[in-house]
Amino acid sequence: MTRSARLILAATAVLAAACGPTEPPATARAPTAPLVTAAAELREVEVTTTAEAVVEAVRQSTVSAQMSGRIVDIRFDVGDRVRKGDVILRIDERAADLAVTASEAQMREAEAALVNARAQFERTRQLVAQKFLSRAALDKAEADLKTAESRMRATLAGTGAAITEKSFTTIVAPYSGVVSARHVQLGEMAAPGKPLLTGFDPSTLRVVATVASAQVPSIQAGARARIEVPSLDRWTEVRSVTVVPSADPRTHTTQVRLELPADAKGLLPGVFARAHFVTGKAARLMVPRAAVLRRSEVTAVYVVGAQGPPQLRQIRLGATADETFVEVLAGLKPGEQVALEPVKAGMATGAAV
Repeated sequence: MTRSARLILAATAVLAAACGPTEPPATARAPTAPLVTAAAELREVEVTTTAEAVVEAVRQSTVSAQMSGRIVDIRFDVGDRVRKGDVILRIDERAADLAVTASEAQMREAEAALVNARAQFERTRQLVAQKFLSRAALDKAEADLKTAESRMRATLAGTGAAITEKSFTTIVAPYSGVVSARHVQLGEMAAPGKPLLTGFDPSTLRVVATVASAQVPSIQAGARARIEVPSLDRWTEVRSVTVVPSADPRTHTTQVRLELPADAKGLLPGVFARAHFVTGKAARLMVPRAAVLRRSEVTAVYVVGAQGPPQLRQIRLGATADETFVEVLAGLKPGEQVALEPVKAGMATGAAV
């Protein structure tokens, strides 16, 4: 066999080996981890009455101007924290300074007139005692002295009013808190009663709920409640429950105030909340919140049996709940196991979750 023939045979063998069928490598399938489950069980829980509520600040106020003038300094804006006594805004004080200067000049004039009137009265009294002047002259000197004293008191009051008016040009924070709104801009004219800044104290918050008047006796008897803030997924114990001693005659509802603890951080006035008033205790079928799967209008859990894949089962939830468990009204029986990882359970069954 020639050299060329051997090269052709070798190339043909290589090409056949490259194009021929190959056996794919065997891949080891990873074992599926067991699902974490929990049992639906009857538990003695606190029966609650739920009402919609809103968070509000106990101390919230709007600082307004007490005099007219141009705003020359704004030291805080929305979201800034201020301390009690901090200067938050200043109004042009030049007109107030002139008023104080004029009032002080009038006070010095009245003081000089009073000194003169008092000296005149003493001289007149001595001359009358010596029979050089009549009693009428003494009466006139006494009247002049009383007039000078009255004028002095009036000018003192005027000076005090002018100084007080000047103090209105400096707006200070009435308490420590957070600025929630600014109603003016630099250079605007302030007028008596015009709102300037609005603030609230975040350390004193409460929740105000509106309940049916028929529920008030049971709420007062329980005197306990918890607050749920859905936007923060948080539950908070309240310090006290106060029922407002009046009702709306049109809606037949009553407001209930729930004081929040001082460490309730992250809450802001106006945030939606739910108030859960404790009215008693009862046995309820409960499952962990983590097991509940919500998709559109469907509420379900994956039930894990002894054999076979997890089964998706629709359930109906009740009103009793806390941050860990939720009540089941229909769809489950006590003792059934539910998957605590619904997404993982759905992947195990091949269903879309």
